[in-house]
Amino acid sequence: MAKKLYVGGLPYSTTDGELKDAFSQAGSVASAVIIMDKMSGRSKGFGFVEMSSDEEAQKAIELLNGKDFGGRTLTVNEARPMEERPRRDFRGGGGNDRGGYGGGDRGGRSW
Repeated sequence: MAKKLYVGGLPYSTTDGELKDAFSQAGSVASAVIIMDKMSGRSKGFGFVEMSSDEEAQKAIELLNGKDFGGRTLTVNEARPMEERPRRDFRGGGGNDRGGYGGGDRGGRSW
């Protein structure tokens, strides 16, 4: 069964192919993906690699965790399931009844 690994500390210039090549020395790589920022389109400096077996995943961790990769130190460990996060509300406003602008006493003046 395939095992997914988290890979942190990647140089921002790393490509999916370079990541796959680096991990292929530990075994068969099912997939390798760099996580990109949706707004800027640039790398976030981390990614995920799926190794074909648990044994190959363990070998990849032992081989690459803490090692230098492109001038940065890699963090490689077993990926955890994505946690449920609350949705962000981008509509603005400060959550008060004044339309999102300030609040409180304004030096005795009422608005």
